[in-house]
Amino acid sequence: MKRASAFVIIVLVVIGLIFTMSVYTVDQRKAAIKFQLGEIVATQTQPGLYFLVPILQNVRLYDMRIQTLDTRDAERYLTKENKNVLVDSFVKWRIIDVREYFRSVRGDSIAAEARINQTVNDALRAEFAKRTVHDVVSGEREQIMSTVAEKVDKDLKNIGVEVVDVRLKRVDYVPEISSDVYRRMESERKRVANELRATGQAEGEKIKAEADRQRQVVVAEAYRDAQRIKGEGDAQASRIYAEAFQRNPEFYSFYRSMEAYRQSLRSKGDVMVLDPSSDFFKYFKQPGRGASK
Repeated sequence: MKRASAFVIIVLVVIGLIFTMSVYTVDQRKAAIKFQLGEIVATQTQPGLYFLVPILQNVRLYDMRIQTLDTRDAERYLTKENKNVLVDSFVKWRIIDVREYFRSVRGDSIAAEARINQTVNDALRAEFAKRTVHDVVSGEREQIMSTVAEKVDKDLKNIGVEVVDVRLKRVDYVPEISSDVYRRMESERKRVANELRATGQAEGEKIKAEADRQRQVVVAEAYRDAQRIKGEGDAQASRIYAEAFQRNPEFYSFYRSMEAYRQSLRSKGDVMVLDPSSDFFKYFKQPGRGASK
């Protein structure tokens, strides 16, 4: 009885082991290739539970997610001007045909990345050779990346790989030409600075000339207004004097004589030689009767 129980347990264990070895799962992130004696008999790209024949068959799983191939060191590329530039880039890629991927690179990710890296380098070298340093540094980077990605993707589909994107992280000058570039940049900045200074000086002179002109206009207008006001004042004074003279000619003649005395005899040292009978002293001789003379 005990032997029978042990035998049943051994059979159940063997059946369990055989079942475990016969079942495998594929999740949504991966794809599987089923081999039988080294030959591909099936591929599974849909997630689920699958079966195989133990010992005769085996399975290899491959990651179908997007992967990144980043260059370790900057590569040198020659431009249209025969000048070297340093380029750092990376590639986004993924497996789209797991069967072709296995046939082309034996499912080896290192071999696949080497093939991708070589294809990208060739495409970048061809694109850089068509362009100047300025174009590859700042002018046409987006165009270069899109063109290279299209070319590389078309070529790598032959190995079951899709290139999602190619990006240039850094495009820089090599040390041999950096100093020349910096000198040209410095001279260009100096030229721009000199132009700005000249423009500023010209604008300053223009503003100064305009201010001088406005000042002269204001001074001339002020002088004109002053002369007009002065003339109006003189005219009004003359009119007042004339009206006063017409009202009392005797008083006006007396007032004018007093003003003449005051102006002539302002200082003690003033000396005048006049005929005593001169009209200048008429108000000293006959005050109040000067008008009859």
